[in-house]
Amino acid sequence: MEDISISVEGGCGVVRLTRPKAINALSAEMIGAVRYALDEWDENEAVRAVLIEGEGEKGLCAGGDVRRTRDMAMAGEIRPVFSFFADEYDMNGLIATYRKPIVAFQHGIVMGGGIGISSHARYRIATPTSRFAMPEGAIGFFCDVGVNAILYKASEARALAFLLSGQTVGAADAIALGLADTVVPEKALAGLRGRVIEAAQAGDPDTAITALIQSESIDAGTADFCALSDSLAEIFAAPDAEKIVEGLLDWSEDGDPGAAALHASIARHCPTSLAAIVLSHRQARQKRDVRAILEDDLALARYMAMRLDFAEGVRAVLVDKDKTPKWEPARLADVDIAALERVLGEAAAVG
Repeated sequence: MEDISISVEGGCGVVRLTRPKAINALSAEMIGAVRYALDEWDENEAVRAVLIEGEGEKGLCAGGDVRRTRDMAMAGEIRPVFSFFADEYDMNGLIATYRKPIVAFQHGIVMGGGIGISSHARYRIATPTSRFAMPEGAIGFFCDVGVNAILYKASEARALAFLLSGQTVGAADAIALGLADTVVPEKALAGLRGRVIEAAQAGDPDTAITALIQSESIDAGTADFCALSDSLAEIFAAPDAEKIVEGLLDWSEDGDPGAAALHASIARHCPTSLAAIVLSHRQARQKRDVRAILEDDLALARYMAMRLDFAEGVRAVLVDKDKTPKWEPARLADVDIAALERVLGEAAAVG
């Protein structure tokens, strides 16, 4: 397949995303290839570890192919849309629960589905150029791919600030959020790749991989975004998205530059997305199980992807790129919270 390379080198299964012009955005075919390979390698005792990497300097993966998903949704092709998300979340769950060590190289851009395919791995290796984000609020969607199964381990203020704002953070903040484990120099990745493949053949691959990562790790720097989020914990403890946005605005008007920056990012996002992000994250903090959280994601994805806000958000950000989406409803006060709660409640009942 042109957009992905699946191979076995020594005792290591290698997943290489090879769609660099699109920053390795995940198509349905790529997701299917990863799922098939992981299933096959799980049964192959000669494969003792897995490496996930992306081709190109721009980054590991910019997310799922939402433009194609939007086109299908607008054409009324409901089954392919639902299948895309079901397959992606199944892949995320496979990675999160895989019995063999998975190593992910998180260089450059790691966003949305890029977090899904890498941050669930057992070993997540970032570089000083790494940039992480969950920008789904800007396109009328919600923060999916089981990211809440990772972020429930962080403080709620850090998690919600990251999810609601869609702001891009570096490696230090990614580590503080639990999305990455360590940082190595960019130039070290090529050599580290060969050593990971060698480590797969060691008596204990986990011990060998841990040792070689430690030998290359460097100081990640300061987690400034998380420090800002901590300072605003009182606001992010508010009962719902509307109160959180109001709290940030109040603190902004009182002269808090950090609150002002976060408010500016969050306030332009889709109101229904903001409400869905808060509800789904807080439900995940109660469930604390990756498969159950992914079931919630699937139920919510089926609802959100068929709303006009998703088509409009993708249009404004990725198609026309005018950055002027018209949300419906346009205010958080008018969001149908009951509908979102019903979707998540039905998912919980099924689970």
